[in-house]
Amino acid sequence: MTARIREFLKSRAAQGPCLVVDIDVVRENYLAFAKALPDTRVFYAVKANPAPEILKLLAELGSSFDVASVTETESVLAAGCPAERISYGNTIKKESEIATAHRLGVTMFAVDCEAEVEKVARAAPGSRVICRIHCDGSGSEWPLSRKFGCEPDYAADILELAHRRGLVPHGISFHVGSQQHNIEAWDRALASTAAIFRACAERGITLNMVNLGGGFPAKYLRKTPKLESYGKAIFRALRRHFGNAIPETIIEPGRGLVGNAGVIEAEVVLIAKRSPEDDVRWVYLDIGKFHGLAETIDESIRYPIRTPRDRDTMAPCIIAGPTCDSVDVLYEKNPYPLPISLAIGDKVLIEATGAYTTTYSSVGFNGYPPLRQYVI
Repeated sequence: MTARIREFLKSRAAQGPCLVVDIDVVRENYLAFAKALPDTRVFYAVKANPAPEILKLLAELGSSFDVASVTETESVLAAGCPAERISYGNTIKKESEIATAHRLGVTMFAVDCEAEVEKVARAAPGSRVICRIHCDGSGSEWPLSRKFGCEPDYAADILELAHRRGLVPHGISFHVGSQQHNIEAWDRALASTAAIFRACAERGITLNMVNLGGGFPAKYLRKTPKLESYGKAIFRALRRHFGNAIPETIIEPGRGLVGNAGVIEAEVVLIAKRSPEDDVRWVYLDIGKFHGLAETIDESIRYPIRTPRDRDTMAPCIIAGPTCDSVDVLYEKNPYPLPISLAIGDKVLIEATGAYTTTYSSVGFNGYPPLRQYVI
């Protein structure tokens, strides 16, 4: 919560839940990444928050961008970023989408199987390809395993096929899992990556880039290591596995760049007990999983929640959203402490919600509008 957000919310008329993002925090975060990993280029993961104001600021600061669709590509170009600073990092894309992105000037695409190589070869001839490998994501709060990435032993075959199809095998990418708390998580992935570099070299293929992915955490309730610690650990791992021949590296922060820049203001709709003997209250907010808080699935992300009564006695409660869907429960397995004095109509602030909230918000489920966003 910054002073600018606090002042904005004081003057805002109540119009349902909203997300407020302080653009100054985004700027500070970008500069912090540049300092912590000075030899690594930042490719902002647009899916985290594609607000035009954020994209424009980052483009002006010199950031590159990781996109997952043609729409995100067009948004980045509209923000003033040249196409050569765009990586199409989604490994699951229609051939027509590859062709459109290529026509827009994108020449770097992620793949993780032979079929995707064939599509890129047909739709974007001569492009550079990055092969994504699988990571287990242990240590992260939001793992990204199984759906993406080939087994490391298969990567050299995929890149050799790319070479035969006239593409440029450019490097390896991986993702150690979103909200990664283990600063050493990159080490094992880099060991696999270095082995793939050697295997490709034996086939006459020279790789040039390692995409270190995202995983850099935002500060929620759990204490996280400092960004500088991640930078030092990653550099140690690069030196360990590549020696003095360290390749070009890029990172794809999303949450780490915009997460702590945003705060959602919501309202208590109802407080109820299921029986007179029940000690645990149900607190229903006017925002839930379908309106931007999807990352509370399995209670993976526990957001800091502030109320105007936080100095009063606390008691555990179950927090849920307002919809008619029974899965719209945010925290139940581990009840959340909230003031006993909390009342219907009270405003609550859900902090560190700048990432993956507006983009997860549904369009009209139960008639609720998408989450409103203000970038100040």
